[in-house]
Amino acid sequence: MLAALAAAHGVRPALLDCLGQIAWETVPETEKTALEQFRQQHLAHTLALTGELHRLAARLSDAAIPFVAFKGPTLALSLHGNLAGREYNDLDLIVPPQQVDAAEAAIVSLGFASPQGDRAFRRAFLASQRQYAFTREDGTAIDLHWAFSGTHAPFPLAPEDVWDEPAGLAVGNRTVPVLSAPHLALLLAGHGTKEGWAMLKWVSDFARLVDRHPDLDWADLHRRARARRCGEAVLLACAVAQDLLGVAIPEVLVPAVAASGRVRARARVVRASLQASTAAPPSGEHFADLLLCDRRIDRIAGALQLTFTPTAGDHDALKLPAALWSAYYVTRPCRLAFRMVLGRT
Repeated sequence: MLAALAAAHGVRPALLDCLGQIAWETVPETEKTALEQFRQQHLAHTLALTGELHRLAARLSDAAIPFVAFKGPTLALSLHGNLAGREYNDLDLIVPPQQVDAAEAAIVSLGFASPQGDRAFRRAFLASQRQYAFTREDGTAIDLHWAFSGTHAPFPLAPEDVWDEPAGLAVGNRTVPVLSAPHLALLLAGHGTKEGWAMLKWVSDFARLVDRHPDLDWADLHRRARARRCGEAVLLACAVAQDLLGVAIPEVLVPAVAASGRVRARARVVRASLQASTAAPPSGEHFADLLLCDRRIDRIAGALQLTFTPTAGDHDALKLPAALWSAYYVTRPCRLAFRMVLGRT
């Protein structure tokens, strides 16, 4: 049960460390075998992804394509100190919007293909998400981003800010461009919030960052997030990390957290959900991203945009030829209304 719960929350490496220090001899043999098998497979997986990151970084650098790697091996190294200290399944990188096609070509040259259709299909149905997925037959996956959220939602970290102060991280024998600590703080707060803090792994990531970087200017980070109309994401991240992992809220943000009834209420919901071990409901048509919005008007505007922006799901439900794809702007609201009537949203 404990191992299954740790797997659901992506924290099996932490569980292994904890059990190894205090109670490994008390773990039933079947659980020990399963955890040891995970440890070996996870280490092999992280090494394979790190090798792929090296090849990808070299290919992008050779093509003079600016990029920053985030999450994956770089986050494990920067927050946990080793490649296997965190669970992850793919590589994430962001490039400038004008470099998306060139970056895609570089990724494809390494044997990857998109499971999301050809370029015309992705532009028609997926471009609003501002990320594309690529996979290879061996199961390796890469997510190519040019922003950190869809066009319908704000995000604490502006994608254009990434290029102002990239940091370098030694990953094996190669230095890879990564997010600076302030930018990483905004990214983790935003990502956890838009996902509803449904996994303990995301809470742990943010808590570790707060602990590892005590000199961050949290007042400035909160100001930057508020300017992006999602300052509550930073406050909520701090409140959740304190409630669940005992990490003190940065002193400068304590009054703002205390004054925000919405943040405190959402923190209680997150705590209750995680303590009850309940699974988060699927986000469906990306409406969960609207949790990032501070203002009701932004949530309404974002929901309206989602209502009228065609997705791959609309194409799956009614396959029209490319010449008629514009009709999805009419059929999508009807499809969503029908789903709502059936109680499936």
